[in-house]
Amino acid sequence: MVTTPIDSTRAAGIACESDTIATVPLADERSFAYWQQDIPAAYWQLSADELTARIGAARRTLGTRAIVLGHHYQREDVIAFADERGDSFKLARWAADHPQSEYIVFCGVHFMAEAADILSAPKQKVILPNMAAGCSMSDMADPDDVYNAWTELDELGLADDIVPITYINSAAALKAFVGAHGGAVCTSSNARSVLAWAFTRKKRVFFFPDQHLGRNTGAALGVPLDEMVLWGWARPYGSMGGQTLEALARSRILLWAGHCSVHQRFTPGQVADARRRYPDAIVVVHPECRLETVQAADLSGSTEFIARTVAEAPAGATIAVGTEINLVSRLAKEHPDKRVFCLDPVVCPCSTMYRVHPAYLAWTLESLVEGRVVNRISVPEDVARDARLALDRMLAIP
Repeated sequence: MVTTPIDSTRAAGIACESDTIATVPLADERSFAYWQQDIPAAYWQLSADELTARIGAARRTLGTRAIVLGHHYQREDVIAFADERGDSFKLARWAADHPQSEYIVFCGVHFMAEAADILSAPKQKVILPNMAAGCSMSDMADPDDVYNAWTELDELGLADDIVPITYINSAAALKAFVGAHGGAVCTSSNARSVLAWAFTRKKRVFFFPDQHLGRNTGAALGVPLDEMVLWGWARPYGSMGGQTLEALARSRILLWAGHCSVHQRFTPGQVADARRRYPDAIVVVHPECRLETVQAADLSGSTEFIARTVAEAPAGATIAVGTEINLVSRLAKEHPDKRVFCLDPVVCPCSTMYRVHPAYLAWTLESLVEGRVVNRISVPEDVARDARLALDRMLAIP
């Protein structure tokens, strides 16, 4: 067994352990998703039925030794094999509550597998079927860029008045950073509570990596837009993120200039079009959407909230949804008594999530049957310790 630290371990705080893969960084140095040597060619020659049969056989052989987790945005031919499905934090907690399983196969993206490794028992091994499954939003917050921003804020005499908050969609190293600096992690469902907690501690919040979740949450708490300023991570060191000292001094929330490429597609125009076609429609969107889109909708909330909203709507209801298409399509199939459709007329899948193909799942599980662990996600203990502190703070907030 060869353990190969990934080139940017300093940034992502992860190592990849595998008998068969070789990793190289993507062209963008800020990205924490890594290509791997492709799986054996024979897997790509299998039909869908053959892959289904082999995944099923491997699952039966492994029994309770392995659990498979599927994020809401996963494709149908992968989610079908999940023991549990949900958002990233729910799945990480679920895995931690099943310590009897030696292997946790996380059908999601890098930061999700990291969270599962942080929260799971030491004897458990977390596996990501395809190491190229990353998150563009998470990649926009390179920890080195965040560290540099914090150093600038410290030099400006502002850091002492700031609580750093990171969205769970971020690298383990950033969770550790906020843990070490008195901050906490948040999810899309508890961001309001976490920011309210932060404001009881200090004057300002530094929120990353998603500007839209931060702005929507700040607006819900009554923070004026002119007191929420955008820190441009692509700006050179010393530029104060493109802001003036006056704007930073006036601010209550510093927003990292990150976003979700899927949720940023949803617009107020799409909401208006849905209402023209279906005047009685309920419009529900994810809070990673732009502020004006969230304000145009009836409801906003996490993927779990969206799924619950559809499930609890009365028969015959029309629900227009602003989130990733795999979840929307699944909800439409599971609730045939309701009209459920995506706001975006153009299909909007999460392209990095889509990289977890059934062929990778079959390869991963059959390797475990053969006694080989491939694509293990392992967060170093010093990083995991501070990251757990940030997660524990979140869990302690009412």
